[in-house]
Amino acid sequence: MKIARRTLLASAAATLAAPAIVRAAGADKIRIGEINSYTAVPAFTLPYRNGWMLAVEQINAAGGVLGRQVEVISRDDAGRPPDATRLAGELLDDQKVDLLAGGFLSNIGLALSDFAKQRGKIFVAGEPLTDALVWAKGNRTCFRLRPSTYMQAAMLVPDAAKLPAKRWATVAPNYEYGQSAVKWFKQLLAAARPDVEFVAEQWPALGKIDAGATVAALAEAKPDAIFNVTFGADLTNFVRQGNTRGLFEGRSVVSVLTGEPEYLDPLAEETPEGWIVTGYPVDSVTDAANTAFIAAYKAKFNETPRMGSVVGYALIHGIAAGIAQAGGTGTDALADKGFPGAGFATPFGKALWRGIDHQSTLGTYVGKTALKGGRGTMVDWRYVDGASALPPDAVVAKLRAG
Repeated sequence: MKIARRTLLASAAATLAAPAIVRAAGADKIRIGEINSYTAVPAFTLPYRNGWMLAVEQINAAGGVLGRQVEVISRDDAGRPPDATRLAGELLDDQKVDLLAGGFLSNIGLALSDFAKQRGKIFVAGEPLTDALVWAKGNRTCFRLRPSTYMQAAMLVPDAAKLPAKRWATVAPNYEYGQSAVKWFKQLLAAARPDVEFVAEQWPALGKIDAGATVAALAEAKPDAIFNVTFGADLTNFVRQGNTRGLFEGRSVVSVLTGEPEYLDPLAEETPEGWIVTGYPVDSVTDAANTAFIAAYKAKFNETPRMGSVVGYALIHGIAAGIAQAGGTGTDALADKGFPGAGFATPFGKALWRGIDHQSTLGTYVGKTALKGGRGTMVDWRYVDGASALPPDAVVAKLRAG
């Protein structure tokens, strides 16, 4: 009846007030301003975009959120923090979005979080992994979806601690994400295995690794095991040089994100076997949530989803849950009663937004790399719930800025 009445009124007033009616219809949508590094990191962000597009389509087909359709207005920051904040301003001022979302690199996530705080708007970070986003530099209007660097390290350390290795080396991109991942891995592994020592660190610039020199420096330190945080093209170059120079022979490797299809697939026949990794075993998961998501994604895009696809999909569902619980899109309602405690569906099962630090409980998979049919895959994997990889609330309260 409401739809019929609205249609009738619109028809009757079309001649005199068509522009006003068009504006009202647009304003009735929930508008999400999304910013990401599409041209800088396409291997992850393009599947990520597919993921959020699928989520928006499904949510709108089911009636939207609070009876309102969801619209995402997307921008490309090209991997540059100044561009990200400039675009965020345009989305808020010109596009009149209700909240901001997205981000890939940790430094961009931190820049967007601070900008949104200054503007009194919600920012929901999808991919940025730095712990500072919800702890040291956390704030009332910022929420984060993916497992953080602390959580990723905490998921890997139990397996790392079982290795006979005592001498460890690390290699990580020299920016916030890499620095944070190495810090937490060292602290957590030392707590689990007081006998370990770290004998070398390599800090290549993001996207500019001199893989030959990096591999040579690591080999010279003669570690028993290596903790790797490189990803994307840096990872491919590192693995290629490591294989060529025998760096991985007789050495264990523990590696963040390497089991994600967007980073594992490019390695192809060069995939090193037996690395302990976090990732997404998309070719072997059989649970209902994953299989339903994979089927829907394949039907729409004619390809298999990647980790980025999961992040984009879960991000929109997580935002929708916060808005539904808040009963609207006002910043105060979203920050104080909307997001905290709101549960939402993901391909990995149900997750929720924590009130204590605004971190979601989305987890990830831990397993080992293997080579099958000329391509890399994950084997011996298990899913680790994000809630189980976080420190006690008393510790979080001390880490949390406010």
